Amino acid sequence: MDQLSIKIRIADREYPMKVKPEDEENVRRAGKIINERIKSYREQFGIDDKQDLLAMVAFDSLVDKLQADGENANISEDVFKKVNELNELVSKAL
Repeated sequence: MDQLSIKIRIADREYPMKVKPEDEENVRRAGKIINERIKSYREQFGIDDKQDLLAMVAFDSLVDKLQADGENANISEDVFKKVNELNELVSKAL
């Protein structure tokens, strides 16, 4: 499968990468979100050190992912329970 060569700018540094065409939009959006968070932390906390800003973005991004994973696990568990309830109802009806 063909891959695209793109460049993503994060914290004033350019990163060349190869991505699948179907992944390009998400990769570019991720770069944009990272830069927006860096700008927000810089303004909010007055921090100029890029390593500190990137560490804060990485930390917050992982916290967000862990929260989303927990929410997805709860949703999956709820769906599993509902499917079991429906299976029981169908079994009783037969």
